[in-house]
Amino acid sequence: MGLRLVRVRRMEMINIYEVTETNKMIAEENLDVRTITLGISLLDCIDSDLQRLNDKIYAKIYEAAKDLVKTGEEISREFGIPIVNKRISVTPIALVGGAACRTEEDFVTVALTLDRVAKEVGVNFIGGYSALVSKGMTPADELLIRSIPRALSGTERVCSSVNLGSTRTGINMDAVKLMGEIIRSTAEYTKENDSLGCAKLVVFCNAPDDNPFMAGAFHGVTEADKVINVGVSGPGVVKTALEKVRGENFEVLCETIKKTAFKVTRVGQLVAQEASAMLGVPFGIVDLSLAPTPAIGDSVADILCEIGLEYAGAPGTTAALALLNDQVKKGGVMASSYVGGLSGAFIPVSEDQGMINAVQAGALTLEKLEAMTCVCSVGLDMIAIPGDTKPTTISGIIADEMAIGMVNQKTTAVRIIPVIGKGVGETVEFGGLLGYAPIMPVNRFACDAFINRGGRIPAPIHSFKN
Repeated sequence: MGLRLVRVRRMEMINIYEVTETNKMIAEENLDVRTITLGISLLDCIDSDLQRLNDKIYAKIYEAAKDLVKTGEEISREFGIPIVNKRISVTPIALVGGAACRTEEDFVTVALTLDRVAKEVGVNFIGGYSALVSKGMTPADELLIRSIPRALSGTERVCSSVNLGSTRTGINMDAVKLMGEIIRSTAEYTKENDSLGCAKLVVFCNAPDDNPFMAGAFHGVTEADKVINVGVSGPGVVKTALEKVRGENFEVLCETIKKTAFKVTRVGQLVAQEASAMLGVPFGIVDLSLAPTPAIGDSVADILCEIGLEYAGAPGTTAALALLNDQVKKGGVMASSYVGGLSGAFIPVSEDQGMINAVQAGALTLEKLEAMTCVCSVGLDMIAIPGDTKPTTISGIIADEMAIGMVNQKTTAVRIIPVIGKGVGETVEFGGLLGYAPIMPVNRFACDAFINRGGRIPAPIHSFKN
């Protein structure tokens, strides 16, 4: 299917060459719009009565999102652009449920409501079962966090996130310690499905309010009542473009990535504007993230190899990834006035065949991935580790990643999966977009005394900008 010229008035200076080029990117290079995410504020649903709260949440989401899937499918048919997921993000539930939820079980009822309405409107995921605790936890925050294992094991489409730190406030180490325990508990609760619950749980430093990607999407309190955010993905397009400039210098390499990112972002801009107009919801941002899938030819690691590495993880990997991330952002901001979310290159292990190959070859370790997160968009993503990993060790991994985000004034995250009953050398199969992953070894030395100190790590000196 081709782009129909009748509807492309929203894109300036489009011509038949661009149409043909876009069709080729879609047909041969795995270009897709990964997600249309409808952000919905639930602040006007707050109620002291639990039943009324759940009723209001269901009604608000259903009314706002009932046409989302249909709209996405219509745009996909109209323009020939694959739209892989339709998603919803909502106001962090710890804020919404604080007045009504007195127990962990109360919060779980809200998760069940979110899951029910997500299924009713047909979206793939709903994000926002979240708490923002970068400086401290309210009783409601702690109750929600402690309810996460049950909430994720009892639902299908609910995603959860917790923001544990920021450049302005430092790192809440009490929450870091707690999340190590919660991740391990979520793994136990979903051990019959290879601890899949952990794939729907992410912890952040400097979490953005407008991220359309799961599992970390939530609708920030500074956002409008409803907003459309679009996430675009095109690792295959970038790789194909780089194949044509093999052996060229860095100037040519950077220019090629930048131009390709521009083209990919324009597709997202078109989809976002169309969805906004059809739903009558304001357009928020385009998130240009090179988000890989398990499909061959849709890999960020393969881009790094095309740049000149034998495997992702080889010496030079961090520099190559920094270059890639920067040029993607530079190309993206020229294509849309509102680029936001995470925007850059994702490096999930299980969702990227090239990353899996690198782990299996022994080229990529957890420590090298941590180094790579200093210069990419997110952090340690979809990494399977042995099921007997201690909660304090998980907390230590989280603390390291939060520190990188805090000091470098960027978003970092951890989505790590301790697979109960499996160890290093085994493989875990998640299916679909989540792919499969070899279980990676974790540093065996303890950090218990460090994690158990409690309190906060202060914000860095360069955070004082008042």
